[in-house]
Amino acid sequence: MLKPSRWISSTRERQWEEKGLPNLLTNGGTADLTLTDAVYQNVEGFGGCFNELGFVALSQLPEEQRTRVLFDLFHPDGEQKFSICRLPIGASDYALEWYSHNETDGDYAMKHFSIERDRKYLIPYIKEALALNPELKLFASPWSPPTWMKYPKAYNYGTLRWEHENLEAYALYFVKFVQAYKEEGITVHQIHVQNEVVADQKFPSCVWTGEQLREFIRDYLGPAFERHGLDTEIWLGTINAPEPWDEWLKKKVTDHDAYAHTVLSDPEAYKYIKGIGYQWAGKWAIQRTVLSYPELRYMQTENECGDGTNTWEYAQYVFNLFQHYFTNRVNAYIYWNMVLEPKGRSTWGWEQNSMITVDKEQQRAILNPEYYVMKHFSHFVTPGSKRIGQQGHWFGNAVSYVTPSGERVVVLANPFKETRTVRISDETEIYGFELEPESFNTMLFDRQINE
Repeated sequence: MLKPSRWISSTRERQWEEKGLPNLLTNGGTADLTLTDAVYQNVEGFGGCFNELGFVALSQLPEEQRTRVLFDLFHPDGEQKFSICRLPIGASDYALEWYSHNETDGDYAMKHFSIERDRKYLIPYIKEALALNPELKLFASPWSPPTWMKYPKAYNYGTLRWEHENLEAYALYFVKFVQAYKEEGITVHQIHVQNEVVADQKFPSCVWTGEQLREFIRDYLGPAFERHGLDTEIWLGTINAPEPWDEWLKKKVTDHDAYAHTVLSDPEAYKYIKGIGYQWAGKWAIQRTVLSYPELRYMQTENECGDGTNTWEYAQYVFNLFQHYFTNRVNAYIYWNMVLEPKGRSTWGWEQNSMITVDKEQQRAILNPEYYVMKHFSHFVTPGSKRIGQQGHWFGNAVSYVTPSGERVVVLANPFKETRTVRISDETEIYGFELEPESFNTMLFDRQINE
């Protein structure tokens, strides 16, 4: 049987509060949430994205606070214990300005490829994280190819020029990126071919069809990685389809079929792909993809980012994203901007949430509500944990795991504006947890052996 060992709760007023352990209920009744012996996907971890504006915000903190923030994000003994993070290939929409690693027109041999720009912001940021956690895994994706490889010739909007010489060169661009980072002592463990394949945006972006992804991975990127002896994984990501129904009618863009199924049903493309990354509207496609390709690995690659106000209400929405993605069998969950200045304004004008806000005037780091949503998962659900089965009326508000040490972890939200008692069972004993209104909760259970 299971026995509660810790209970931690976060509310709008009080975050990460240790609660007293609940009593064993002896009056019978039905559990609201029952943990079962079913075991599902392996958890590879949690993390965020290294972006230039995040590094600038961190740099505004006093050294002692900056050190503490980095420790809590990345060290295995810190608060978040991040184990897998993202970095952009060239400019993301949270770069200080737009750039690529080769803006020399017609340089198909990539002789002028350079990561010099990254040495100013991204590489120092990543190296500080790696110093705290040398086991940190990294995946990378471009927001835009070099402008001369696109039509029209611009970082924003547009598509990749679909010419053999250009496609060969773009595959080499990825190879050069992995190699250049390796020379810096940084291993890029995964390449995701394009950030948000259906995003035709005013910030760096590039639209791909499923057929284009299939051809590029099958005929260019996969063979290029083989020729150069790279063991970096190729992932089909990051997919943000489907679009709303009216857009689907106009563009004939759908979800699982137009992207994942189009690519993965081709055996020659499939052989190169180790996993699928979904984000934003891609959440509606993940279920069908997992059902069709359960042998692959999955990742939520970019947490939805809000509007820069960092409210408790949006944190409740984000909790539901965690529940949705893990129930649909992702192996990892990645936040977007870990650290930003107040309001989180990007260089192209969008204000977005962050886990941490750096108040330059007050010289302090503010831990936002979504910091605690992430911590309720990442602090205890370490790499190697597995999601386990649940039953009951509170299934939709909870995710449960077993850690490598055998400890059970239940992460549970009370969405209601009043206190609710939730009865949790392991099919033998029942314990009653009185959850505060609109709270996030993590309950730990030890396995007890019956005498």
